[in-house]
Amino acid sequence: MTAMPLKTTRVANLILIIVLSVAGLYFAAAFLIPIILAALLAMLLTRGSGWLERFGINRALSSLIPLLLFIGTVVLIGFILYWQINRFTDNFGDMRQEVSNKVDTLRKWVSDTFGIAYEEQEQLLKQQQEKASSKTGNVLMAVVDTLASIAFNTVLVMVYTYLFVYYRSHLKKFVLRIVPETKRQHANEVVHKSATVSSRYLAGLFNMVAILWVMYGIGFTIVGLEGAIIFAIICGVLEIVPFFGNFVGNVIAILAVLAQGGDAGMVLAIVAVYLVIQFLQTYFLETLVVGQKVNINPLFIIIGLVAGELLWGIAGMALAIPVLGIVKIICDNIPELHAYGQLIGPANIKKDKATLMKLLKKKQPKT
Repeated sequence: MTAMPLKTTRVANLILIIVLSVAGLYFAAAFLIPIILAALLAMLLTRGSGWLERFGINRALSSLIPLLLFIGTVVLIGFILYWQINRFTDNFGDMRQEVSNKVDTLRKWVSDTFGIAYEEQEQLLKQQQEKASSKTGNVLMAVVDTLASIAFNTVLVMVYTYLFVYYRSHLKKFVLRIVPETKRQHANEVVHKSATVSSRYLAGLFNMVAILWVMYGIGFTIVGLEGAIIFAIICGVLEIVPFFGNFVGNVIAILAVLAQGGDAGMVLAIVAVYLVIQFLQTYFLETLVVGQKVNINPLFIIIGLVAGELLWGIAGMALAIPVLGIVKIICDNIPELHAYGQLIGPANIKKDKATLMKLLKKKQPKT
């Protein structure tokens, strides 16, 4: 009689913990996102800091140099993008005229198909423009507020990253001290594996983005897309969000082709570039560059991406995979959580089939 209420209480406590955790993650997003992003970057830069310390460079300087190199790389990419955008805007007038022509063609089609005269369409457009102009001030304030928030959070992430790298030994000692002495060696292995997997995943991801920049740049240039480097950088950066990023980047490239007056052949060529690069990425690059650094099955990758977007937006989608990788390592190294680690990890179909066959043979009656 007491077993059932006890089991019900445990389930209720588990549901309550999950609900409170999700609510905490949602409402504390502004506080947690910079910290988690900085922690992942620190895991990536720690290896370089340790390498510098072996040459006798003190901790303060060895923590700062990798961070400055990272910032310098980002600034260099931003400068290249800015330079390409300036070149791209030289032809902006022609693109605007092309878009205007396509809009006129669309309006003619609407008039012929639905019977809406040009005058009615013009009146509807004016009404929408008046509504938009009344909201222009609010939009500008929102843009300024967003840019200020991005700048503040960027500086905050850099500060956090430096401090995480500088105090990494101090933080690791704290984690080990809150664990019972008999389990400290095991906890040390878990911390080391988590940091290793995260740093390798991020390093592989950055290498993949760089390779995609080159491949998309070559492909878009061959197709004849103006501003090929800009759209190559966009497609590469969007790779941070698995599955969806490259697709969105190529949709943007197709819209640019149409705005530039490209025909159906150029659109099909962009699609062909996308399919070829996706094939090479899936069957060759991910194995060679990224490898099996984060062993998570596709089902939970998609679940993680959706949950991350709902909780933290784009930042949540970018952080979902490395965070899931750390969660899997923790589950794999705690006996009570092994089942969850196996659930998140890739399915070994051959092994599962062999195990199932053994169980079926054992259950067969002897003749």
